[in-house]
Amino acid sequence: MRKTEPEIADRIRELNIKGVFEIEEKKRLYPGGTMLAHVLGFCDIDDKGLSGTELMWDKELFSPPGIRVFAKDSSGQMLDVSRINRDHAPSPTEGGSVFLTVDSRIQYVVEHRLDEAIREHGARWGSVICMNPRNGEIISMASWPVFNPNNRDDLNKSDNILNNSIGRTYEPGSTFKPFVIGIGLERGLVGPNESLNCPYRIKVADGHVTEAGNSGFGRLSVSEIISKSSNTGMAQIGRRIKPFDMYHSLREWGFGKPSGIELPGAEDGLLASPEQWRGVVPSNIAIGQGLAVTPLQLATAISAIANGGHLVRPHIISKVLDASGTVVYGEKKEQLRDVLSPKIAEWLHKAMDETVLSGTGQGAAVPGMSIAAKTGTAQVAEKGQYLKGKWVSSFAGFWPSSDPKYVLLVVIGEPSKGKYYGGDVAAPAFKRILEDMMQIELFASDAKRRMVL
Repeated sequence: MRKTEPEIADRIRELNIKGVFEIEEKKRLYPGGTMLAHVLGFCDIDDKGLSGTELMWDKELFSPPGIRVFAKDSSGQMLDVSRINRDHAPSPTEGGSVFLTVDSRIQYVVEHRLDEAIREHGARWGSVICMNPRNGEIISMASWPVFNPNNRDDLNKSDNILNNSIGRTYEPGSTFKPFVIGIGLERGLVGPNESLNCPYRIKVADGHVTEAGNSGFGRLSVSEIISKSSNTGMAQIGRRIKPFDMYHSLREWGFGKPSGIELPGAEDGLLASPEQWRGVVPSNIAIGQGLAVTPLQLATAISAIANGGHLVRPHIISKVLDASGTVVYGEKKEQLRDVLSPKIAEWLHKAMDETVLSGTGQGAAVPGMSIAAKTGTAQVAEKGQYLKGKWVSSFAGFWPSSDPKYVLLVVIGEPSKGKYYGGDVAAPAFKRILEDMMQIELFASDAKRRMVL
C-alpha cells in the first residue's frame, strides 16, 4: 500500500503481520485546494509532475525521499539499488522553488467571480485571465470547472483538469473586431473618419452576414462599428483586406502560433491557410468566426492595443531556483514585435472606450473608473456546423483607460439560462472583478502576494 493515511497505517501496524514492513514517504500537498490548480498542476504517486507547473519544472521541484535501498550480493557485499536519479536530484531531501507572477489576492477574487458567473448562467466552462499589458506578466489565470489536486479521484475527470485559459480554443466573435480594424487602418484600407452603411443583412459571395439584433444600424462611423459591434460593417471591412495580408497580419498578432507561456498544454489556435479563405470566409474572419483562439492569445493581443501597439510575450514565471538556491530561470519580459503604430493603437483605444460609455459594454461600467473594452458573442461550431442555442460569451478590456495597468478577459462558455450576449453574461463578471480589485488596491498593502510552489 502506498501513501496510506496515518489512521489506516496505525491499524495495520497493530496487526503485527509478519513480513509486512513500513517505509516513510512524502506526500505532495496543496494547501490552497482548488485555488490555481490548473496552473500548479499535480504529481503522480511518486511526486513526479504530470501537469501544469509541476510538469514544466519537474526537474527543479522533484524532491525524492531520503531513502536508500540496499541488497546483499552472493559475496556478502552491499549494493545500493535505489531508483533515485542522482543527475536530477541535487539533494536527497530538498527540492527547488518556482516563483509565479500570480497575485494570490487577485487570483482569489477572479476564481470566486468566475465560479459565481458560471453558476448564475448555468455555463459549461469558463476562463478568466488578468495580465499586465506593459510587460506580459500574468496576474491571475482561472479556469472552470475546477479540481482539487489533493483528491486523486478528481484527476480522472478530463474536463476538470483542462486549463481552459491555454488549452481550449473557441471562436472569439466580436472581441476579434478591433484587431481586424487595426489591420485595415495600418494598411490604409480603412479610413479612421470613414462611415459605412450597416444594414441588417448583406450577401457576401456564397453566404450572408447578419447583425446579432433584429435590425440594421444604418450608417455608422468605423469607431461606431466597434462600439456598437456591427457585423455587416465588419464584413465589408474584412473584404477589403487581401486574404494573404490578413492571414500574415493575424499571425503577427500571435494567432495560430505558440504564445510562449511557460506552461505545458498550451494550444496554438486554429487559423486556416489563406488558400482556403474563399467566398464568405474573409468576412466571417472579420467578425471572429471561422478561426479559433485561446483566451491567452486574445488577452495578449488586447494588451497590444492597451500598451500602444507592442505585442509582449505572456509569462507566468518570476524565477526558478534549484535545490542549491541557484537561479536557473529568470523572468522573461519580452517585447516580441510592434503590431500597431502608437497613433492607431490610440484610435482603437478610444473606440473601445465608447463601447463601455455608449455601446454594447455598458454593463461593465464602474463609476470613477475609465474602461476600454469589447464584447463578444460567438456561436459554438461542431463538425462544421453551428450548434443551435450554444454560445460563448466574452468581454475583454483594460483600465484605467488613460494609462492601462490591467487587461482582463472573461470568457463564459455555453451559458444555458437564457442570456448569452457578452454584454449580459461576461461584462457583469468583468465589472465585479474590477470592483473587487479596486478594493484590494485601496485597502491592502502595496506588496504583491506572489505565489511560490
